[in-house]
Amino acid sequence: MAANTIATGRLPTLLGSVALAGIGIGVYSRYLTSVAHADSGAPPKAFGSGPAFLSLQLQSTEVVNHNTKRLRFALPTKEHGASFLVCDLTRPSQEAAGVLELMVKKYPNGKQSTHLHSLQPGDSLRFVTPIPGYKWTPNKHSDITLIAGGAGITPMYQLIQGVLSSPEDKTRITLVFGVNTDADVLLKSEFEDFERRFPNRFKVVYTVSNPVPNSPYPKGYVTKELLSKVVTATPGTENMKVFVCGPPAMENALIGTRKQPGILGDLGYTKDQIHRF
Repeated sequence: MAANTIATGRLPTLLGSVALAGIGIGVYSRYLTSVAHADSGAPPKAFGSGPAFLSLQLQSTEVVNHNTKRLRFALPTKEHGASFLVCDLTRPSQEAAGVLELMVKKYPNGKQSTHLHSLQPGDSLRFVTPIPGYKWTPNKHSDITLIAGGAGITPMYQLIQGVLSSPEDKTRITLVFGVNTDADVLLKSEFEDFERRFPNRFKVVYTVSNPVPNSPYPKGYVTKELLSKVVTATPGTENMKVFVCGPPAMENALIGTRKQPGILGDLGYTKDQIHRF
């Protein structure tokens, strides 16, 4: 199969719409460079600093749930890193160099997501240019709260993986993950592993708006009441940061507008304490 171009032209704008407005691609990479981290000896960059049409071959696919697949693409060499994303980038994980993984949610009538779900190992996909991410350095914040909705979990997973894989980083993490149904809970085994290995540094809280009967998850939404109960870092008095990524309605409710502070503002968080992926 010939290489297919997923995005060209005004890439940052297009990729943002791909991720959050209906195509449904959540992306995380097991090995990322060109993001702000203090590590020395970084691997060579697959994309460099500007537009670079790069065709990558699909290594494997994995069904994650009823509408989501994980696609693993091979980078040019095992030493290469990739700074490609949809929501945002974080520090690299050193455990799987040479690959780029996409988590793709398939939407009804979504042409791009349907095409990506149809790819088979050996097919190729053309990628274009990196996008700068949040500037993270070890211990930049003592506590971070990650609030994700649906496919917005993917940049949160990147950030969690990067922070916890760094031996010198002692940042504490609280993840609040809201989804529609039990089947939409992604990366559960990975988060359970993080809780097991980092019991004093990582905590995940789930909330499901339409749980199945006898669901192990609490029913509800990401509300002011929920956040006030589960987030232990005090806004304004501690070196902490809140990261938000999810459907526009959820993000707007949390962050607010110029005239309305939103849930996080009501809880006392200032604008510079909030980062929207």
